[in-house]
Amino acid sequence: MKNNELYEKLKETKVSREEIFTGHIVHLVRDSVSLPNGAPATREVCLHNGAVCVVPVTDDGEIIMERQFRYPFDEVIWEIPAGKLDSAGEDVLAAAKRELREETGYTAENYTFLGDLYPSPAILSEKIAMYLATGLKKGEQELDEDEFLDVVKVPFAEVVDMILRGEIPDAKTQTAVLKAKILLGK
Repeated sequence: MKNNELYEKLKETKVSREEIFTGHIVHLVRDSVSLPNGAPATREVCLHNGAVCVVPVTDDGEIIMERQFRYPFDEVIWEIPAGKLDSAGEDVLAAAKRELREETGYTAENYTFLGDLYPSPAILSEKIAMYLATGLKKGEQELDEDEFLDVVKVPFAEVVDMILRGEIPDAKTQTAVLKAKILLGK
């Protein structure tokens, strides 16, 4: 939500854009902007279609977690199911349902929107829609051919403890799980 007076006071205005790189997932641009005081500045921005993530909670109070190798950090990390939008206009709830089913094999009767997350707003336009999923039913995974992950049920309280001990560094997992904890009163 924009406070119009504050927005106008702090707004940076795009003057021009230079295309730097267009890839399969990201699009990098360099914008020349005019700052609120009229001074020029440069903003390098990674444009992204957006993404979704899901905190799938079983009737027994476990979270369906994933362990996945993440190349930029050269490590296997704990995460909740998530994925990028296929296009900028894709319905985020439909994408959340797709990612949960494809990655874990689970479907859910209930989805609760937990809010949006801007993972790195200074340089990245990605917005992650976060959901809580309950009423889970197990089915078959439908992983992409280049997708490798381990799916594990972990007690909700243990996931929270892992976050607090620093064992889950992933921002979307931390944020969505802790919001779900508050919402569910766990």
